[in-house]
Amino acid sequence: MKKSLIFTFYLLFSVLLIVQVTQAQSRPIGYGMTAESKKTADQFNQELATQVLQWMRVVLDEGGLHETANSLPITITKYSDFHELLKDGTVLCKLINVIKPGSVKKINESKMAFKMMGNIGNFLDAANKVLGINKYDLFQTVDLYEAQNLPQVIKGVFAFARKAQTIVGYNGPVLGGRKATNMREFSEEQLRFGEGIFGLQAGENRGESSNTFGKIRSGNY
Repeated sequence: MKKSLIFTFYLLFSVLLIVQVTQAQSRPIGYGMTAESKKTADQFNQELATQVLQWMRVVLDEGGLHETANSLPITITKYSDFHELLKDGTVLCKLINVIKPGSVKKINESKMAFKMMGNIGNFLDAANKVLGINKYDLFQTVDLYEAQNLPQVIKGVFAFARKAQTIVGYNGPVLGGRKATNMREFSEEQLRFGEGIFGLQAGENRGESSNTFGKIRSGNY
């Protein structure tokens, strides 16, 4: 009897979840937006969004995920385009696995709403529990999946990128404020790959604070 009740409860919960995510999937971006969420959309910063995508491109490319890296544009101009690129969570999951292998055990390629939301949730869970990023520095699943607060998503990726600099074994590019003091420039190949990177200067090795990104020398964290 007890097992039957548990099964019934689980079944009802699963049906409710499927209904909720199906409704969310069918809603257009901006559906039911409040004045506050519209204001948030207006605060979308194209330059910061572009920096985020360029950083992701280089990290993924250096991690051997060339196809995923090439799927990301060099520049971004629309709020909706940024949302569509990241809403299924696969790029974020692949990104964290490059920086800290095995952080996300399974990445769902399905376009079913609850699978995509699951990817985002798995990324956030790993960022918090594996990398140790405060959840308040990240974002919520609906901020990305339903495009409720993409500026917060960008801030969360910056926080994630800063934490990546402290991960032993990570020797990739830097995004945001630098924690390393000994920097070198991108190779010519990387510069071509990330054309349009803001403020990147050849020969840069002084380690001053900046919102650009560069390459960390091995062993300098």
